[in-house]
Amino acid sequence: MRSELYTDEHEAFRDTVRTFLAREVVPYHEQWEQDGIVDREVWRAAGRQGLLGLAVPEEYGGGGTGDFRYPAVLAEEFARAGASGFAVAVHNDMVGPYLARLGTDEQKRRWLPGFCSGDTVAAIAMTEPGAGSDLQGIRTRATDEGDHFLLNGSKTFISNGIHADLVVVVAATTPEGGAKGLSLLVVERDTPGFERGRNLGKIGMKAQDTAEMFFTDVRVPKDNLLGDLDGAFGHLMTNLAQERLTIAVSALASAEHVLALTTDYVKERQAFGRPVAAFQNTRFAVAEMATECAVTRTFVDACVTAHNRAELTAVDASMAKWWATELHKRTADRCLQLHGGYGYMTEYPVAKAFTDGRVQTIYGGTTEIMKEIIGRSLLS
Repeated sequence: MRSELYTDEHEAFRDTVRTFLAREVVPYHEQWEQDGIVDREVWRAAGRQGLLGLAVPEEYGGGGTGDFRYPAVLAEEFARAGASGFAVAVHNDMVGPYLARLGTDEQKRRWLPGFCSGDTVAAIAMTEPGAGSDLQGIRTRATDEGDHFLLNGSKTFISNGIHADLVVVVAATTPEGGAKGLSLLVVERDTPGFERGRNLGKIGMKAQDTAEMFFTDVRVPKDNLLGDLDGAFGHLMTNLAQERLTIAVSALASAEHVLALTTDYVKERQAFGRPVAAFQNTRFAVAEMATECAVTRTFVDACVTAHNRAELTAVDASMAKWWATELHKRTADRCLQLHGGYGYMTEYPVAKAFTDGRVQTIYGGTTEIMKEIIGRSLLS
């Protein structure tokens, strides 16, 4: 069943993204995985191509469109290309809304042009060694010192953590307020007291720079407070729906892609004198996966449409996120099995999909947290 989500304009943009990936990303991605980080210049190349800041107003160098179908196309094509190291979605869809929606005019003039050109890479620092999905567990503190905040604490698993020039840090400004006492502070590269730890080794997404961050008596100007004081919880809840939808779009596209590759593979691969596709087990497995992907595509497309109307709820985003990422996990695992021993070899895309995609049920809110959000909405 063909998706009715995209128009000719979106498909033209898809062609642009594919050309960019083929020229600037795919030929170098294997080397980036060995290096553990992408080449910084690829960010500027993406900026020149107009792939950064799609929703940022044109006056700051952005695309000026609030149509989420364009970021969805970007997420789909990056997933299908296996370009897991170049975290454009983190920059565009997870950090961009905080800067564009919450920033003052002065902050937008200061940060957004570089954000759109690729000269400024952005990250968001929420997760801590002892606090992931539980915002009440955040221990990073920002003490009001008059004309600045004094920031102390640490963060981990921060995507774009090594390259990042701007880091939106979630910190407690009113510790006794729990989750309702958190604020968003923007820490800029080379601020005294701000240090990065290791570029963390991972089982997948090896080219994606994922770092630890440490803040020791970091003086953050009051002008770098993003949004309302003690308002981070509300800001996060508003923007997490888009983050989770982006993850769902990417997970589904990757599942569809690895299934397509596997369908071709089993038609060619021989076992006991006939193609693997000739066995009933193979046909049933492919039929089940294809059906699950098709049904999921309908729901995810509906969520994108709802988001464009500003009607996507936290519950629907949570449903899309946990279902699509668990679907990807199942699909990648079953497709690897159908490849046999070759599926375990790193030169086969199915192996990369298996390891790269595993984290999707964890970041952006674990599957268990997504179910908790949905369950509370139905039973409270």
